[in-house]
Amino acid sequence: MSIEQFLDPAIPPRRYVVTGGPSAGKESALAEIAARGIPCTEGEPAREIYRKHRDRLGRHLEVGDRRAYSRDVLEAFVAEFCDHKFGLRFYNRGIPDGYGWDAFFGLGPYPELEEASRVYRYDAVFVLDPLDDFDSEDDLVWAKEREIRRVHELIIQGYYDAGYRPIFVPADEAGRRVDFIIANLPVPTT
Repeated sequence: MSIEQFLDPAIPPRRYVVTGGPSAGKESALAEIAARGIPCTEGEPAREIYRKHRDRLGRHLEVGDRRAYSRDVLEAFVAEFCDHKFGLRFYNRGIPDGYGWDAFFGLGPYPELEEASRVYRYDAVFVLDPLDDFDSEDDLVWAKEREIRRVHELIIQGYYDAGYRPIFVPADEAGRRVDFIIANLPVPTT
């Protein structure tokens, strides 16, 4: 199936997640996807929600603040999922990312996350392998390199726990990563 067939607005919704740990290159990959005229998440909803929480609290989130943040992110991800009615769409992170982030902060899964992970299913999950460069001027990431890698591993585990078989995208420049993603889009069976 060609990318044009995937973009046909007459086909049922097809949903694909692009995820990975902090600084894995999601922003560049999604910008490349958008530049090719393929619908995708604009910005990073979880980052914007983080900024709102930080601004309201006047500080970075602490462990005690994480559950409310997680619920707000889940709500935004579910809304974005439900708003997509037809054709192809790529998402900047997906609902099961919450498992990884919550585990990193020592929080167990909560009922709303588990239910949303069962009800709202993506057609495929593309995990960007970590880049060697963890520096970004606008990145809010506060973690050390080993923490970044740990979050990455926990996010992957969250997708496995939710019943997905992630497709791993090798570290490379954004254009080649997007070529790989498009070449590996699962063909609809119906």
